[in-house]
Amino acid sequence: MNANEPLPGAEAPAIARLMERGELFAAECPSRTVLQHVTSRWGVLVLVALLAGTHRFSDLRRKIGGVSEKMLAQTLQWLEGDGFVLRTQYPVVPPHVEYSLTPMGVEVARQVEGLADWIEGNLPRIMQLRRERADALASAEPRMGVRHGVSTAA
Repeated sequence: MNANEPLPGAEAPAIARLMERGELFAAECPSRTVLQHVTSRWGVLVLVALLAGTHRFSDLRRKIGGVSEKMLAQTLQWLEGDGFVLRTQYPVVPPHVEYSLTPMGVEVARQVEGLADWIEGNLPRIMQLRRERADALASAEPRMGVRHGVSTAA
């Protein structure tokens, strides 16, 4: 047993627990960078796409509508750096590169897939609430003497 480990049944000091988990609310915590990579629009879409299996770069780009080549490459590099994506390059001409999820990548991809599924499943409700909010703001604007965010009252 390591001298720094708590005794069996003893609770680890609070600071040790914080360091193990990370301190997401602290500005300098590296977990924020990982969170940014995983939950960015492109990060979520890459992870969910790779849950379906191994893809080549061009396949991913076609599957993920609207992503630029630069953003896809950057996102894949981030996720590879975080240990979520495995890049396999084959020694052939022309170059053949494939991307797949690591075991930890599968874990995180399932988490963001749940969020993506929830958003898609609730999109009609979300869009309805957006319309209602926009309508309420539009109808309140003339009564309040506000035009484009500037008060017209003296």
